[in-house]
Amino acid sequence: MQETLRKIKEEEERIRREEEEAERKAEEEEQIRLEQERKEQERRDLKKQREKEKRDRLKAEGKFLTPKQRAAQARSQASLEILRAQGVDVPLIGEKRPRAGTRVRTNKQQQAVVQTDESTTSEENKAEQKPEGETEVLVEEEEEEVKESWDAESSSEEEVEEEPAPVPTTTTEPTHSKSKSESEDSDDSDEEDDSDDSSDSDNEDGKKTDALSRRERALNRIQKRRDEAEKNTDPEVLRAPVVCVLGHVDTGKTKILDKLRRTHVQDGEAGGITQQIGATNVPIEAIREQSKMVIGFQDMKLKIPGLLIIDTPGHESFSNLRSRGSSLCDIAILVVDIMHGLEPQTIESLNLLKAKKTPFVVALNKIDRLYDWISNPKKDVKDLIKSQAKNTQLEFQDRAKLVITQLAEQSMNAAVFYENPDPRSYVSMVPTSAATGDGMGNLMSLIVELTQTALAKRLMYTDELQATVLEVKAIPGYGTTVDIILINGTLRESDTIVLAGTDGPIVTQIRSLLLPQPMKELRVKNTYTEPKEVRAAQGVKITAKDLEKAIAGLNLLVAYHPDEVEICKEEVAHELKSALGRIKLQDRGVYVQASTLGSLEALLEFLKTSEIPYANIRIGPVVKKDVMKASTMLEHNAQYAVILAFDVKIERDAQEMADSVGVKIFQADIIYHLFDSFMKYRDELKAKKREEFKDVAVFPCKLRILPQFIFNTRDPIVVGVVVENGIVKEGTPLCVPTKEFVCIGIVTNIEVNHKAIETARKGQEVCIKISPTPGDSPKLYGRHFDHTDLLVSKISRESIDACKEYFRDDLQKPDWQLMVELKKLFQIL
Repeated sequence: MQETLRKIKEEEERIRREEEEAERKAEEEEQIRLEQERKEQERRDLKKQREKEKRDRLKAEGKFLTPKQRAAQARSQASLEILRAQGVDVPLIGEKRPRAGTRVRTNKQQQAVVQTDESTTSEENKAEQKPEGETEVLVEEEEEEVKESWDAESSSEEEVEEEPAPVPTTTTEPTHSKSKSESEDSDDSDEEDDSDDSSDSDNEDGKKTDALSRRERALNRIQKRRDEAEKNTDPEVLRAPVVCVLGHVDTGKTKILDKLRRTHVQDGEAGGITQQIGATNVPIEAIREQSKMVIGFQDMKLKIPGLLIIDTPGHESFSNLRSRGSSLCDIAILVVDIMHGLEPQTIESLNLLKAKKTPFVVALNKIDRLYDWISNPKKDVKDLIKSQAKNTQLEFQDRAKLVITQLAEQSMNAAVFYENPDPRSYVSMVPTSAATGDGMGNLMSLIVELTQTALAKRLMYTDELQATVLEVKAIPGYGTTVDIILINGTLRESDTIVLAGTDGPIVTQIRSLLLPQPMKELRVKNTYTEPKEVRAAQGVKITAKDLEKAIAGLNLLVAYHPDEVEICKEEVAHELKSALGRIKLQDRGVYVQASTLGSLEALLEFLKTSEIPYANIRIGPVVKKDVMKASTMLEHNAQYAVILAFDVKIERDAQEMADSVGVKIFQADIIYHLFDSFMKYRDELKAKKREEFKDVAVFPCKLRILPQFIFNTRDPIVVGVVVENGIVKEGTPLCVPTKEFVCIGIVTNIEVNHKAIETARKGQEVCIKISPTPGDSPKLYGRHFDHTDLLVSKISRESIDACKEYFRDDLQKPDWQLMVELKKLFQIL
């Protein structure tokens, strides 16, 4: 019931969050729209103001013409034309050679001439009546007027159209040819308007619109590419499925992969199994060869080009590597030792698969360990089990049933693959032996069958790139390289790639793609081939500049155009931020650093189970900035002023700074070593603090005096007592609540049968020596108190805090209850 209510609440919370997000986005869009409208209105007002100023200036200069004056100009112009026709040489005023660097288009020039015909005529008439000295001034004035009237016309055109000029782009797509020509026009008009100061604000607005439209175009292009890639998928064209091998330590995970490799490496067949970067690529021919003994497999139509089996130690990479829209792994092989059943790490891997909703098959490994087992790798495992002795068959059935029961305890239905009633609701179990090769063909054939049927939609090859960074490592001769799993799409040499880095997204160009040569093992150096392009699904090594600070465990993106780089950077940064944002930090705790996102999450998970709080996290080497952040814990809790550096290097200046400020840096390549070092340091620190605060911490106790054991009544008081509650130790100050909390002294010695002891607990009868408090007058038994009075330890706020911080484990639950009782008695807040 509580679970249902919790789920309902979570669902309501999610819906509420989505509604709030939608409202927020709508408000933001509305604000952007209003801002654009305001800017557009300002631009129009500015243009109108400019035109008005021009008219006023022309009127002030006497150049503004009424319609009547224009008609007179036209008549004068006509008479001049008649004179020219008769052969009279009439000089043209206003003619001027074009200036270098200016470019006026024909159509605009014609428009300018048509509009300024009348004004030119009147100017020429006036020029005839004026002396020759003023001709040059008139030329300049008239040219300015022509220019201004042209500008006025272009601005009015813009006003009518009310469309922002398109932006010049670097794209080479034919579909944008129209926008290209328009952008050239806008460039020209910008050049001509440069001389006019009032056009600067227009240019600024244009640049903003330019950046906005460029981003929109890039986003549209990316979306269009995705849509096309989705549209072009073919159910008959499948990529190689990514297979992960999981299981407990020493169940035979690596042995299964070794068996696959060794089979064909020994035969020396071309096109056999190739050891990929962080993965084993199994071609379809090798699968055919391995599974030829399986009944019905030879007749099956194989659509997949092979299998890509991720060969990573343990399941850390699988659990932490994320891929856009889907998990990195398509199907998994869960290896279970038939002799031991489900073990802790197997259950952990199972929970991981359930959380990711990843389909998987169970390999019941080590069947060759069954008593009297007779191996035959060239036989179908179903027939092989039937051919075994009766006792061997019974043992197999019992052990298989045990595994089925254990899986049922983990809420999973399972059955041996040839007895599976429904593969969609029951997990198939394949009996295998990695040592002898029994059942390996059945395992391969079952995976191929499952991927081609149940996962066909997911495995459809698409051109949209999907790649995840597995590892970052330096290789002699190549520099820093990244190993990636290419799940979909194609990578080419000289592609611009964007990937997450410790100091922000890294943008670089692929220098070369490296694949190991077929039939060569990675142990042998310089066995790489350098193809110009690699198609999914593959494990591939990339060499490029600036990869030193790359982070493994996140996606790799390709920017196909320069304007897509910023969008890719934003996406990568957001992905890293969200991955780190999911990690919940505490106010006080250690500083954790790791080399990859996967190892960071693995370390944090370990710290969480060990109940070690962490306040800060970072991926990358330890630098001075990290030491400064970690040093803030010195003010709150010195034991947490620690940096746990997992598989990362420490800069020298950072180490020097840590030594000077008092921050401890622990470095290790194994999580357990790091944990042990920290715990040892914490215990040492705690022991030091306990020694420092042992006189401050007061344990709670209630003592009843035994009247028959009064040995000394004053300085020191030596009496026999019974501990009614709590714990009494040397150094405990005692007082009498019934006598106005009079302090009678400090316990300096505790004895039982003439033997000194450090502490006494509830029910014990001991003899204690009470020395007077320094600076206080000695108290007398019989006058200040007697056997009827109860003695209690005198606690304070400081002593309670010291007990909580450093002596918590020394006190049991009843002791803390007594502490609360005494706290109320002494009225301590």
